[in-house]
Amino acid sequence: MRSFTYARADSAADAIGRAGASGTAFVAGGTNLLDLMKADVLRPEGLVDISRLPLDRIEETAEGGLRLGALARNADTAYDERVQTRYPMLSKAILAGASAQLRNMATNGGNLLQRTRCYYFYDTATPCNKREPGSGCGAIGGVNRIHAILGASDQCIAVHPSDLCVALAALDAVVQVTGPEGERSIPFAEFHRLPGDRPEIDTTLQPGDLVTAIDLPARGFAEHSTYLKIRDRASYAFALVSVAAGLEMDGGTVREARLALGGVAHKPWRDPEAEAALVGKPATPDQFRAAARVLLRDAKGHEHNSFKIELAERAIVRALTEAAERKGAPRP
Repeated sequence: MRSFTYARADSAADAIGRAGASGTAFVAGGTNLLDLMKADVLRPEGLVDISRLPLDRIEETAEGGLRLGALARNADTAYDERVQTRYPMLSKAILAGASAQLRNMATNGGNLLQRTRCYYFYDTATPCNKREPGSGCGAIGGVNRIHAILGASDQCIAVHPSDLCVALAALDAVVQVTGPEGERSIPFAEFHRLPGDRPEIDTTLQPGDLVTAIDLPARGFAEHSTYLKIRDRASYAFALVSVAAGLEMDGGTVREARLALGGVAHKPWRDPEAEAALVGKPATPDQFRAAARVLLRDAKGHEHNSFKIELAERAIVRALTEAAERKGAPRP
């Protein structure tokens, strides 16, 4: 057992001030952080407990959207009537992830900050540039069935594990942050980063930054959207490929499209060119397949995960077909 300090913050300012110390981490639900500490993957010198801060509300915004508190539990978010009715892909994505017990503990803000489930990241006896920069990537040339086919680098081919984040990417959510330099808003597309030559850095947050909320836009593609998760077993497994799809329809023609993939990259993957390829086109499998091939044009498989390229194409076609056919927002 490694020793660490523990303090409970009584305000956001208090939390940020305490987090200024080197090696200090925020903890709320702890569903990922505590596992990583037990496995000796992460070794924070101190924990700042933010679980009592008043950041757990789900509220209307002046723009007609919803503000999801960073400390709202995943389960409370998924079952909120407004989320189910106006953002059904988000509710479905949350319920596709983890177990009921974990969803009851995990927070929205913590979900954004999940670390990869790469085998080599968790195994401290193997090289991992994300865990120990400069040590190498064990997955490249190793067992890489679950790894990235898009946006990877020669330093890291790990994938982001969140389901919630895939739906948030498709919805164009905005992350609200407060930190030593004050408050700022981060468009969701800019929140997570690709590995490049610094795979140990997952997000664009700065030291001491605290996620306070996630803002959803007024439009949630309630009538025509879905979340599809392909995994090795029916529950409690991370995605091999997942798809969040949202469409605005004009009869049988696509007026606007949103498409985000999970399980394929270091961050939720969106491609505006693939979305634009659907606009003004009939909602047919052939058109969906053409858009999928645009999105996957730079996909690169490794020894064990090349199957993901075809799997992703098929999943995109299926998700878009489901979204086009769906009318209304059925309860999960």
